[in-house]
Amino acid sequence: MGEISLRTDNTPTVKPVPPRGRAPWPRRVVSRCRAISRRRLVRMITPWAFLALPLGLLILLTYLPAYNLIRYSLTDWDGIDPTMNWVGLANYQRMATDPALYRVLFVSLFYLVGAVVQIAIALYFATILSFKVFAKNVFKGILFFPYLINGVAIGYVFLYLFRKDGTLDTTLAFFGLQDPPQWLGDPKLINASLAGTSVWRFTGMNFVLFLGAIQSIPGDLYEAAELDGANSWHRFWHIILPGVRRVVALSFILAISGALAVFEIPYVMTGGANGSKTFAIQAVEMAFTHRKVGLASAMALVLLAMVLLVTWVQRRFFPDERVELT
Repeated sequence: MGEISLRTDNTPTVKPVPPRGRAPWPRRVVSRCRAISRRRLVRMITPWAFLALPLGLLILLTYLPAYNLIRYSLTDWDGIDPTMNWVGLANYQRMATDPALYRVLFVSLFYLVGAVVQIAIALYFATILSFKVFAKNVFKGILFFPYLINGVAIGYVFLYLFRKDGTLDTTLAFFGLQDPPQWLGDPKLINASLAGTSVWRFTGMNFVLFLGAIQSIPGDLYEAAELDGANSWHRFWHIILPGVRRVVALSFILAISGALAVFEIPYVMTGGANGSKTFAIQAVEMAFTHRKVGLASAMALVLLAMVLLVTWVQRRFFPDERVELT
């Protein structure tokens, strides 16, 4: 049925009526376009909805403190007074003209040497434990366990180990050494002792990195090398070392940055006494002991710049190149 209307010549006409329950085609097209637009909008919003909380925390806990650090470094704020006086680059000028602020960087050389030893030990054990060894899972756990312990706890454990008539002195006396040196009292030995503690703690991290990289090397390469008459040293030098070269480069970057920014172990064990003060400890003392937050902020930014510079130099002169082992 349809609607009846009259023409101008009084002739009745019938207008077709669309079937019930179905909208006219223009309306259906509009509804479909709206549904498609809604789906696209949901697809666009969904990733940002999941990223909103992480990005918010990143801005709140990383970028906002970094902005405040830059702002504080341009003032003479003492950390308490609500007013801050703008001094511009005066804090950086003082750092450039005061060699005492950089003298503590020589202490980082001990930790840098310790980091190299740490990498060598980790690579050695990772290579051995990548193959069939009796109780290798036990040794893996023993090597990785120190990395799981809190740094403050490790500091107190080794503080009792190195103190006079402590565990180390008692052990040496058992083997006949009756007059051991003062491990934390002698300025010539204190940094080596602290660096040794750092090696004991962080070897497990490098060990796990090397172990994963070595186990990702196809086993067919070892079999082919063995058929060609390669010994263990040849397999290590021509297969394992090229296969873990990127991880070794990463470990060296972490070692250098860690040596420059070392703080926890020397601060807990000695508080920076007897010549064991590092650049990070000096920055903390400048902020919380001498109430010079502006200068300490400038020192923190200079330390960050040194780490970034070392990373850039490493990437510039020792770039990552794809290694083809096959």
